[in-house]
Amino acid sequence: MSDATEALGRLMDGNRRFVEGGSASDCVDRAVLASRQKPFATVLACSDSRLPVERIFDQGFGDLFVVRVAGNVVAPSQLGSVEFAATQFGTRLVVVLGHTDCGAVRATVDGALGGKTVQSDNLRSIVDRIRPSVESVLSEVKPSDYDALVRAAVRANVQLSVNQLRAGSDVLETLCAAQEVQIVGAEYSVETGAVAFFDGAGSLRIRP
Repeated sequence: MSDATEALGRLMDGNRRFVEGGSASDCVDRAVLASRQKPFATVLACSDSRLPVERIFDQGFGDLFVVRVAGNVVAPSQLGSVEFAATQFGTRLVVVLGHTDCGAVRATVDGALGGKTVQSDNLRSIVDRIRPSVESVLSEVKPSDYDALVRAAVRANVQLSVNQLRAGSDVLETLCAAQEVQIVGAEYSVETGAVAFFDGAGSLRIRP
């Protein structure tokens, strides 16, 4: 079982290898994985096809417990999945991973600016969960600077999901209060492949 500091260090080192084009992932022992799993971190990530979580952190089978949903939003099923990993597998680090050029965030920004809105009730349920993040940055970023607005909204949306994980689950709230689980935010750059960690990651005292 990895503590949060060790787990974050492994993710940062893995992403560094990914950006540099190297890899240190071990071969898979499927016989071992068939009987048990011991992921060292949980990652709640967007479903975007450009965000292959295990690859960008250079991790292999059984290393990460990954929960993916468009816009990396938090709903009961995502909360339950993160709770499951923390209580059943002892993962001590939870990373909410957003990314640049997020389509779900862009759709929400477009709707907030009076543009095209989604028609599907199911898609609207995702946009509705992202909307508070967009609204929170509209007072800080000029609507005319569309790209800057999307960038700010992406990070605000990650922060919102982090807060919802911390405060939306009695299980996670208790584990966080006891410092048994750390929940941090991060952003993947689809342009460079690098992951920037923020919101609480600095408190884990990871080397730069």
